[in-house]
Amino acid sequence: MAESGSASVITLGGKGAILTSSSVYSVSNSLAHVRLDSSALDRLSSSPPNQNPPPVTNYQILFHQCLTPEESRASLIVLLNKLLSVQSGSGVRTVLPVHISETLNSGGAKIGSEPVEVSEDERALLEKLSLPCALCGVCAVLDYKSTALSTIIDAVAALSCEASGADVAAFNSIDSGDGFTAKEEIAVAGDLKVLLNGSKLVGKVKTEEVLETPKINGKLREVVKLVHSSTRIELNSGVRVGISGTAKALGANVMALVSAVKNVGESSLFRAKMSLSKVVGDELRSLFEKDVLTGDSLRSVYKLVLVAHLEEDNVKFVHEANVLLGLALKIVAWEAVIAFAVLEGGELLGEKVNGGDAGGDKKSEKKKKKKVVLGKGTGVIVQLIKDRLQSKGLGVLEKWVDGLFSFLDPKDPDFDGLLTKVKEIVESNESRRLPKLPKGTRDFAKEQMAIREKAFSIITEVFKRHGATALDTPVFELRETLTGKYGEDSKLIYDLADQGGELCSLRYDLTVPFARYVAMNGLTSLKRHQIAKVYRRDNPSKGRFREFYQCDFDIAGQYERMGPDFEVIKILTELLDELAIGDYEIKLNHRMLLDGMLEICGVPPEKFRTICSSIDKLDKQTFEQIKKEMVEEKGLTVETADKIGNFVKERGSPLVLLSKLKQEGSKFLENNSSKVALDDLEILFQALEKSNCVDKVVFDLSLARGLDYYTGVIYEAVFKGETQIKSLSLPEDWLAEVTIFKIKSFLCAYLTSTIALDNGNVILVPVLRLCQLSLTLTVYISKIKPMFPGLRLSSVPNLYSFLGKKDVVGSIAAGGRYDNLIGMFGTKQVPAVGVSLGIERVFTIMEQLQKDRNQTIRATETQVLVALLGDKLPQAAELVSELWNAKVKAEFMVHKKVMKLIDRARESKIPWMVIVGERELNEGIVKLKNIDTTVEETVPRSKFVEELQRRLNQ
Repeated sequence: MAESGSASVITLGGKGAILTSSSVYSVSNSLAHVRLDSSALDRLSSSPPNQNPPPVTNYQILFHQCLTPEESRASLIVLLNKLLSVQSGSGVRTVLPVHISETLNSGGAKIGSEPVEVSEDERALLEKLSLPCALCGVCAVLDYKSTALSTIIDAVAALSCEASGADVAAFNSIDSGDGFTAKEEIAVAGDLKVLLNGSKLVGKVKTEEVLETPKINGKLREVVKLVHSSTRIELNSGVRVGISGTAKALGANVMALVSAVKNVGESSLFRAKMSLSKVVGDELRSLFEKDVLTGDSLRSVYKLVLVAHLEEDNVKFVHEANVLLGLALKIVAWEAVIAFAVLEGGELLGEKVNGGDAGGDKKSEKKKKKKVVLGKGTGVIVQLIKDRLQSKGLGVLEKWVDGLFSFLDPKDPDFDGLLTKVKEIVESNESRRLPKLPKGTRDFAKEQMAIREKAFSIITEVFKRHGATALDTPVFELRETLTGKYGEDSKLIYDLADQGGELCSLRYDLTVPFARYVAMNGLTSLKRHQIAKVYRRDNPSKGRFREFYQCDFDIAGQYERMGPDFEVIKILTELLDELAIGDYEIKLNHRMLLDGMLEICGVPPEKFRTICSSIDKLDKQTFEQIKKEMVEEKGLTVETADKIGNFVKERGSPLVLLSKLKQEGSKFLENNSSKVALDDLEILFQALEKSNCVDKVVFDLSLARGLDYYTGVIYEAVFKGETQIKSLSLPEDWLAEVTIFKIKSFLCAYLTSTIALDNGNVILVPVLRLCQLSLTLTVYISKIKPMFPGLRLSSVPNLYSFLGKKDVVGSIAAGGRYDNLIGMFGTKQVPAVGVSLGIERVFTIMEQLQKDRNQTIRATETQVLVALLGDKLPQAAELVSELWNAKVKAEFMVHKKVMKLIDRARESKIPWMVIVGERELNEGIVKLKNIDTTVEETVPRSKFVEELQRRLNQ
């Protein structure tokens, strides 16, 4: 693009020339002129020597009647570009593109008002290209304007957050590391944090709509990129036959854009009204109410878009989408106007638009002079707007509003500069975005660490109670140590880059390193515990991370039959009981029983492990899905898979189900492996019964544990407590009512509600398939309620998670016997059994329980705050050191204002204060203040440690 006077020049048809949405937008708004490359004109056909020119007729180049002048001009430049790309000999004469370029450069509002002489070949080509070019032209306008919106909306939202005092602390925790947060959502949250960095105005008002800003704006960014990519391809593709392919290529992305723009408009309107509540004067409010577009306006145009799309009127569809985008841009401009008025309007206009009062009392004058501390990014943007308005000399509110609207118009010459400045802010080194965590990892704040330390203390105490010694092993092992131990899960091992000739990997669990340690040191027995981090290259999800702690207890060596197995399961029950997380069950099975079952069903021995891996998924998938995998992927016959299905359904009380499996005629008694397993389980269950913990165990033949190294008893603890799914009881007067669940997220799944009746029957109510739209689901129960008293409505986990209910936690601990693992390292076999507690999921439960019970968490154990009034550190150091020497947990603070000191004690939940000022120092006394009761006592300086210890002991 080259400059020519006040307008830029866009050259079309040159070698390697690319038509961009920016160029289309500039020409469509007469911000740029078109120049035709001479080589392109040379390629077009001309009459050969001694041949008569083709006959011509008048023809008007017309596009869809619904198009605006901007859209028609955009369509015409796309048509011009297509004509210049046709091959020589196509019958297109140079006069046609020259005429079109002259029409565009004339700046005429009406396209096609004057006919042009065309040949039959040219007429046929124009009729073929008119619809696709109109579609591409409008999409190019959509692309440019939506890209501008996606850039400016975050800056405007940041201004609104400051104007309304919104609480934006949640932006810091958008990326939880579980892999379930959209990339663009995280990016928007990062940009907002950069823009608001250092702001003293945010943090007061907490609203869900503001907290959803990263999700809504992030979705816009995501679809804008899709629209840009598809539009760029269509703009520069060759001449194609028909519109169907172009419409399909662009339509799907435009539909997604339409939904995102509507959501952005509604979100912007909400923030604008929040900021408007801070405006005291009436003039700006009346201007806004006179001109503002409501949510109904957005929804009305949105309906027109949907109708045009359903009727397959493709050009009208993109036109209505452009209208909707224009409405959204106008709402965002109003949001910026109101936010700026609250933040700086009073200074510019000298009148009451932001709650200030030019002629009030001294207190209000002082308040007005108080410096407003904006964010580093928003401060730059506010200054840009001030400079623009002051340069225009706009001192009247209505002109001031118009001036700001003009500044935020993509057609304004200064608009590109504003976009560039916003990009510079979020990308600059001086206010760079904060670093982010890798996927699948987390930071833990002080409150979370308090819970963790408490849990680790309980776990360690239980382990030591059973005579275990502590062991620590390297965080990485030789790759050969880990490979071949985890079956199909081996693909999840984190491999490290070659460092000095040794191939290493991060440890996958603590069991294999323990086995390596025992083998390497020639040990024949060891009872050990270890709490350490492990690493898995898994897809992060709720409760599933790539870096997490495991708490392991293992017993290696020869002992009485099933003795170690009993003790490990007993330890597991003690751990879960003392952690007080709620209800749980321990599913238990025997690997030899599984092998016997597979042998009875006709599974070849070489497929035992891979089929066990399939069975292990039964807690996440239906048997039909598992059956399909076993038959289609792993080569079992349908008959064999059905036999397995009959066995894995067996589940129940340990001694009852064991008795059933040992009945005369049982196939398990005819198999050597399963007979040994049943004898083991009989000893184990009797021991658990005597220890009063067998009621926590469920004998479950579907439990398989996919790891290759298990050889005997296997078990898995599953959380069943109250932080999982809860039922919703319906009011008794709901006879002809409906239950409405508002789904606030973008869904693309079949959801099913389950109505559970008192008689144990279940009714499934299928719910709509939702695609990219925020909809409302309505489940009608009016005909069911009168028939069944005591009706209760519950729902599947997916629906609950979207409704903000508690999530399913799942497995929280697992383990088993592994008699051959240690021998795999080339030494003699040492039998072993162990358990691993999935502490991360336990932490999730404990944190949720704290919230549900409204329990406050103290991040520190500080008992006393030594508060020195003034600025003398040595006196504070002397006093606090005496407390430290007496083993009292204490902190100190030096400040001139006593309330600052008291606030510090309250915020940190420190129960006692030692307050010392100038008078106390002179008289040799100190004040002891009880924070809970606010009672203060004066004690001699020489006895304050003794007095504090006495009170703390009480």
